[in-house]
Amino acid sequence: MPDIVPLPADYATWLAELKARIHNAQQRAALAVNRELVLLYWQIGRDILARQGREGWGAKVIERLAQDLRGAFPEMKGFSRANLMYMRAFAEAWPDAEIVQQAVGQLPWGHNLVLLAKLKAPDQRLAYAHRAIQHGWSRNVLAIHIERRLLEREGKAVSNFSLQLPKPHSDLAQESLKDPYLFDFLGVGNEAGERAMEEAIVHHITGFLLELGAGFAFVGRQVHLEVGGEDFFIDLLFYHLKLRCYVVIELKAGAFKPEHTGQLGFYLSAVDGELKSEHDNPTIGLLLCRSKNKVVAEYALRDSSQPMGVAEYQLIEALPAELQTSLPSIEAIEQALSGETAADETP
Repeated sequence: MPDIVPLPADYATWLAELKARIHNAQQRAALAVNRELVLLYWQIGRDILARQGREGWGAKVIERLAQDLRGAFPEMKGFSRANLMYMRAFAEAWPDAEIVQQAVGQLPWGHNLVLLAKLKAPDQRLAYAHRAIQHGWSRNVLAIHIERRLLEREGKAVSNFSLQLPKPHSDLAQESLKDPYLFDFLGVGNEAGERAMEEAIVHHITGFLLELGAGFAFVGRQVHLEVGGEDFFIDLLFYHLKLRCYVVIELKAGAFKPEHTGQLGFYLSAVDGELKSEHDNPTIGLLLCRSKNKVVAEYALRDSSQPMGVAEYQLIEALPAELQTSLPSIEAIEQALSGETAADETP
């Protein structure tokens, strides 16, 4: 057996740093390759648009171009007729090269096709692109968030955060809440009561956390607190990692009523007194109701001295028509990207 050479004391630390450096370099290289590929696709799409406008290119020319490019670059799968049409749509959607280079060019091509297929408005597409880059969303997660109108619902809950929390903590707290919340994944009907919903939420906690958004960590259901020798139970308790505070969520199977804020306010005080540490920010509350009168909710929260919000929830939700386009489905996009379209089989 070869002699075992003793290693320097800091070898393991240095090796870990070296691995991290190599991994980061690989990621940067992959991102650079992706940016170049997306920019290439945009340039091809721009040229197709220009030639169609100037010379009246028809579908047969695009079909011939796809064959010639696949023949010249057989190792590349991105030159199907369908993908060339996506390139054209991509260039038409983003006429400004700067946006392609600085924003959507940071996303993989499949992500960009999801944006094209599911959203009509450029500002919506750009907003979802920025969020996907910020959080590293996969293509499927991006599609789910678009279908569930994540950005259109963020920050829409009625709250008193601007009055009860200091900036910028109040702004972050407001953005962490939505209205409405979509709980169609719970598998319960509109007749479900509060306890049935709680049980479904715990059973589907992963989906519930995804709907709540980034930063929420589940603490427990029916969390017991003893106050003055009496027992109290919080419906759902979470901790928000960015806000660094507990979040009490109370479910109401009916419409919002002003007296709901009194019960929630008591729970916030109890959590602050029994669970909150000196390093935590003040606990915030969220009342989830089947429906609410916005004006009534605003007046009720105005008189509350504790930070809380009110939002509606929906148990069944369909994809809104304004988010649908005439572009192909995600399944069709995936088929085209893998080179399995009928056009690809043309000799």
